[in-house]
Amino acid sequence: MSEELTREIKKRRTFAIISHPDAGKTTLTEKLLLYGGAIHLAGSIKSRKTQRHAVSDWMEIEKQRGISVTSSVLQFDYDGCRINILDTPGHQDFSEDTYRTLMAVDSAVMVLDAAKGVETQTKKLFKVCSERHIPIFTFVNKLDRFGKAPIDLMDELENVLGIRSYPMNWPVGSDGRYRGVYDRQTKKVELFEADETHGQKARESAVYELDSDELKEKLDEETYQALLDDITLLDEAGEDFDLEKVAHGDLTPMFFGSAMTNFGVQNFLEEYLRLAPPPAPRLSSEGVIEPEDEKFSAFVFKIQANMNPAHRDRLAFIRIVSGKFERNMSVWHAQENKAIKLAQPQQFLAQDRQIIDTAYPGDIVGLFDPGVFGIGDTLCDAGKKFKFADFPVFPPEKFARVQAKDTMKRKQFVKGIEQLTQEGAIQLFQQAGAGTESYIVGTVGTLQFDVLQYRLKSEYNVDIELTMQPYEVARWMQYEDGHEVTPTSLRGADRGMFVYDRHGYPVLLVSNEWALGWITDNNPDLQLYPVPPDRKEV
Repeated sequence: MSEELTREIKKRRTFAIISHPDAGKTTLTEKLLLYGGAIHLAGSIKSRKTQRHAVSDWMEIEKQRGISVTSSVLQFDYDGCRINILDTPGHQDFSEDTYRTLMAVDSAVMVLDAAKGVETQTKKLFKVCSERHIPIFTFVNKLDRFGKAPIDLMDELENVLGIRSYPMNWPVGSDGRYRGVYDRQTKKVELFEADETHGQKARESAVYELDSDELKEKLDEETYQALLDDITLLDEAGEDFDLEKVAHGDLTPMFFGSAMTNFGVQNFLEEYLRLAPPPAPRLSSEGVIEPEDEKFSAFVFKIQANMNPAHRDRLAFIRIVSGKFERNMSVWHAQENKAIKLAQPQQFLAQDRQIIDTAYPGDIVGLFDPGVFGIGDTLCDAGKKFKFADFPVFPPEKFARVQAKDTMKRKQFVKGIEQLTQEGAIQLFQQAGAGTESYIVGTVGTLQFDVLQYRLKSEYNVDIELTMQPYEVARWMQYEDGHEVTPTSLRGADRGMFVYDRHGYPVLLVSNEWALGWITDNNPDLQLYPVPPDRKEV
């Protein structure tokens, strides 16, 4: 068993792709699948030539807007490796979903737009990765267009993100007219043929020795000399490659290419698989759990309802941490404190899924969820019970009152709201003293309300009335001596909205920090928290 387990663990690479919206993250995901043989024809989200959509965008609203709003899970094999890609939402309003996804990966690929460099959302996601010391691999995308000079992008990584970079390859040519890449390991140049397929098929290329006459014939003298000068500069003044620094997130291997035209994508994929770490151990209440531990363990990092509208199903995505997963196995569900059977395990290529019999550490498996799983739940062997560390949570910043337009559809409305809350898409509150006709919903960003409206309509056939509320700050409350916080016991409760979260904790919503200061001053024995007291803030 242990030999099989060790062999399978070494083959696994589980990573997320992070970037600012529109840097080409979903397109790169598609092209990795194309080279992995998982799809034969890649369709860019914005391609004019075809009405196909990216394989990893499954929700209709994603196809309409050309954005990812949920984390997709994709698996394929390449060159002896089993690859699990988690394609995350780039939009900042969905940073909570992205954060949870980053809890389930062993490394991250950061995609930069060559013209725009490091953008706002990239900074936020990078910060999450660096705090967890996740190894980061940088792919500079869109080399088929005009952009910043490669050397300037290296400076930007260091000055803006504070991370040094080591270019694994270097573009050959000049701004927007790059012909190929120089591989710093093999010291060879790969020149790409013209792309006639609009990126739908793997790109033809030829490899040349750096000092060969064939290469000199292919490149004009100025381009060839500029390449030699750049190589000298990198070798003499650049960073030394250090895999130890990469493993701790202190140095990022940097690659140049264009996902749209398949320029440099295969080179990136092969180098990434060579350098990226296999599945890592994880902290639990019983200490560190190693992947090689033969006792099975996993945690739930994502719940998704209605991936297949025809089946009205609900899936819990688990990341396997240790041991071997087997279909229909019985495991201990730590949060429910009982044994459960793991039936109908599935693996994915976006909406295409297949029932699987076995899986190993690093793999992502979808489990049919009858409503028992929550985000962050631990599954483990009944002979060795423990809990993995809780997922931190985001404080909500936007609030709206939500109710069904048609009171006859109240049952579907409640079911939809509860399922989306369990997914972690929204945070749910009930106003003190109010009936159950309406809820107060909290989110990290306003775009989540659009998705809420859209999904309630398309998946539960419920139209909703959504009224934005004038609050931007939520605080969970408890008194120092432990007695109950109520609207009557709290001085100044009328300066905001007194609500309860779905677990019954009292929460006060106020419009700004000044109002919060007044509450604090007038209730000296009150303790306030930006997230539930038993949870940790991101």
